[in-house]
Amino acid sequence: MSDFRIQAIRLAALRTELKNRGIDGFLVPRADEHQGEYVPPSAERLLWLTGFSGSAGLAAVLQERAALFVDGRYTLQAEQQTDPRLYEHRHVSEAPLSAWLREHLRGGQLGYDPRLHTENQVRRLAADCSRFGGSLVACPANPLDAVWNDRPEPPLGQIDPHPLHFSGRPAEEKREEIAARLAELGAGATVLTQPDSIAWLLNVRGSDVPRTPLPLSFLILHAKDGTGSIQWFVDERKLTDATRAQLDPAVTLRPPEALAEALGDLGGTAVLIDPNSAAAWFFDRLRHAGANIIEGADPCELPKACKNAVELDGSRAAHRRDGAAVTSFLAWLDQAAPLGGITEMAAADKLTSFRSQREHFRDLSFDTISGSGPNGAIVHYRVTPESDRELQPGELYLVDSGGQYLDGTTDITRTIAIGAPSPEMRDRYTRVLKGHIALARARFPQGTSGSQLDVLARRPLWEVGLDFDHGTGHGVGSYLSVHEGPQRISKYPNAVALRPGMIISNEPGYYKNGAYGIRIENLVAVVQSPAREGDERPMLEFETLTLAPLDQRLIEPSLLTEAERNWVDSYHARVRETLSPLVDEGTATWLEAATKRLA
Repeated sequence: MSDFRIQAIRLAALRTELKNRGIDGFLVPRADEHQGEYVPPSAERLLWLTGFSGSAGLAAVLQERAALFVDGRYTLQAEQQTDPRLYEHRHVSEAPLSAWLREHLRGGQLGYDPRLHTENQVRRLAADCSRFGGSLVACPANPLDAVWNDRPEPPLGQIDPHPLHFSGRPAEEKREEIAARLAELGAGATVLTQPDSIAWLLNVRGSDVPRTPLPLSFLILHAKDGTGSIQWFVDERKLTDATRAQLDPAVTLRPPEALAEALGDLGGTAVLIDPNSAAAWFFDRLRHAGANIIEGADPCELPKACKNAVELDGSRAAHRRDGAAVTSFLAWLDQAAPLGGITEMAAADKLTSFRSQREHFRDLSFDTISGSGPNGAIVHYRVTPESDRELQPGELYLVDSGGQYLDGTTDITRTIAIGAPSPEMRDRYTRVLKGHIALARARFPQGTSGSQLDVLARRPLWEVGLDFDHGTGHGVGSYLSVHEGPQRISKYPNAVALRPGMIISNEPGYYKNGAYGIRIENLVAVVQSPAREGDERPMLEFETLTLAPLDQRLIEPSLLTEAERNWVDSYHARVRETLSPLVDEGTATWLEAATKRLA
């Protein structure tokens, strides 16, 4: 049976269930109860219904029509994976859900699962439905789950301790810091719903979802006597003896099914909870209990993002090992690709094999994006046996990959010419490189947000009428999520100032649909900039962490300024000096040539 036929059967089953419940429509987000990017198979509702496998999206299902909303990273992927006869394909910002509902809901009842939408999302949806004469209706039992007959069981991934020589701070110290922050805000407790915050706070790592060491669970921290106590709602079958032994004595273990009761016990308590990340269900329970809700950011988010000295040193070490693995792969590819027979899947597997040999490697940090020719133009392309294609002469190959190491998380993109690139390819690549260099060399005052820097990476493309439809940089965790907030570099507003210790990506790109894609990505750390004569305020800059050569066959030197040429030469000298001792003799010889000074 074809994938599109399966999609039709499942969509019909959901519509029948909605009709039986008297609901006119229903929303199916990609998110799970934790609102995370990576979800376990038991929460892949959007994939099950539509066939769309991207990490962000939402389906709106009415009785007579349905639509799939995705952002610019996934427009091509959505068109390929979902039947256009079943789902309209809409860009989430250019053709938003609100406009679609205005046209088609027409006074009906739109159902949603309060566990799968944040409080702020629900508020916006309710306001939209009200304006259109409709109503938003919470479904205590998810109607999609009622027709998903072969739904997998929730995961029971093992939770391990994350030792002090990797975390850099004891869990007790973190708990006391968060408790003190709650006291400053006048809160008696906070509810944590994001597993990466819980992992950071307790110094543990899990294995419930692919590619990210998350322990799916919830936590309540009570600010008590300036030190705090914790209720951790987790299936105890996940915990190893070592994890139990390391746990902060202030932590009480409770089963997940006790969470609703515990929220009910917070009546009369001032509770800090994040409306941008916590599901509406939590707010509903707290309001019902009579809690005094204080809306604010997850209190672990910012201290988690600002890596301590141990975490930064760990990241530097992880990037050295990762750079050696990537460089070994690039050397292999340079020899193997011209001979033919190398496919996208084979290349991705070879890169994984190089990484897996390195110390402290635990997993990839995301499924490798291995896109040749036109597949490289799909920003978050995921190769499958059906889409797999051979790397061909005259094409570009884009490989975006990363590793999860016990001491750090990596994310790197390189674009490689297979054979001789065209003049247009060289022009576009060099403009992307110019934007990358401009951001890498930026020096900026404390208090600057990533949104204020974003234009630096886009300007060389804007000058010739080009752009890219994704953010320029995302935060990265420390053996945690490869996509971490609250910092980012984007043309969309973001008020969070960049702070020392934050790790963020620098990844401008250019994509020509049906032809090729280009992206250059390094991770950088925000550091204090040495004071210069005349400085009137403290300044920050970026330290580039990622180490791997750029493909000089794609660089058009005449488009670079002297400062940009010097940056490339300096970066390549650092790559060569750092990585040569970490690779075999043949790779070191290749690296010497790959990092020569620009002609």
